[in-house]
Amino acid sequence: MADGGGFGVAAAKVDEARLWQRHVDMAKLGGTPRGGVRRLALDANDIAARRLLADWARPHGWQVAMDAIGNLFIRRPGTDDAAAPVLSGSHTDTQPSGGRFDGIYGVLAAFEAMEAIAAAGIRTRRPIETVVWTCEEGGARFPMGTMGSGVFVGRTPLADARAVADYDGVTVGAALDAARAALADLPERPLGFPIAAFVEAHIEQGPILEERGLTIGVVTGIQGARRFRVDVEGADAHAGTTPRARRRDALSAAVAMVGALEAVFHDDPSDTVRFTVGRFVVTPNAPAVVPGHVSFTIDFRHPDEAVLTKLGDQVEPICKANARACAVTVTQTSRGKPVTFLDPVPAAVEKAAAGLGLPYLRMNSGAGHDAGPMQIAAPSGMIFVPCERGISHAEAENATPADLAAGARVLAEALVELAGR
Repeated sequence: MADGGGFGVAAAKVDEARLWQRHVDMAKLGGTPRGGVRRLALDANDIAARRLLADWARPHGWQVAMDAIGNLFIRRPGTDDAAAPVLSGSHTDTQPSGGRFDGIYGVLAAFEAMEAIAAAGIRTRRPIETVVWTCEEGGARFPMGTMGSGVFVGRTPLADARAVADYDGVTVGAALDAARAALADLPERPLGFPIAAFVEAHIEQGPILEERGLTIGVVTGIQGARRFRVDVEGADAHAGTTPRARRRDALSAAVAMVGALEAVFHDDPSDTVRFTVGRFVVTPNAPAVVPGHVSFTIDFRHPDEAVLTKLGDQVEPICKANARACAVTVTQTSRGKPVTFLDPVPAAVEKAAAGLGLPYLRMNSGAGHDAGPMQIAAPSGMIFVPCERGISHAEAENATPADLAAGARVLAEALVELAGR
């Protein structure tokens, strides 16, 4: 295969219509009546998404493999095929009422970029791989986000990840075994093999690019996050006969906890703190019974590690101070430090955007992504494209075909730069 030439040749081969159609095809796997997608980590639709990608890779002759945590890799060889590859991708799982672009865009943009590079006749020195990371969406099914990338870089032991259970008691290990059985024809890749760089394309998950009329976000970092699960244990009791003084009302105590937490976490004039109670489960959830158990989650984010520590460390004492007659257990389910992406990845993305004449902005991400843990293994970075009205993690999530294709063009050129000739 001849080398296809200089800058811009790969970008010119990105097929906007094909990229859009593949989003349409993927949206059928877990599609909701309101136009969104519910494709939870390692469920049947998530496994089917991996199968579809493998089928698309087959005509190219690209190797498709899966590692022990279920991460999927689609490999385009390099002229030095023993060299550490450049990876690009994201995730196929969504939130329970998720959209059509969060996660899957990064996977499809990477696959499209690989196809464009091949169509341009470009041979890179390093292999380039499209990757699907397992269970990025922490809490949607399993209470551990960026699981696949975290295990890949060694941040989370494989055995610990396999032991995590969803709210129905199904473990990651059982779900992985089912995925492996369904994809038994795919060879297994070593866990955590060396890589040269990682680039993740994504919708912005905010309104900044759209509001400023910009096409590309050159992402230079990710704010930190701490997540907690709070279990409040009271006692079921008859709603009509139990005096208030004798009640151990778990719901009442949990509401008091949330109110006290909000008073502390929302006391921020700059509106930088992000504090969310995202899941609230009441048991037995019956009209005539005083609730005996409540479980709720806390998602807390901030770009400053000192603030993450100072405020996050107050969660447990605040909850205990408002437990009333109940017992309370606070479990930190994950902690991610703020991440700064270092060159060469942001530089390659910026060079590609500028070279293609696309208006861009260097910016930080307010959301967690697989590129965060991947920075442990190799230089990493991200490309953002605009998301309509900044909506994400919702069925109304939307992006234009033109913006999606522009991001794929930037990605294609950045991958050529990073993989070398």
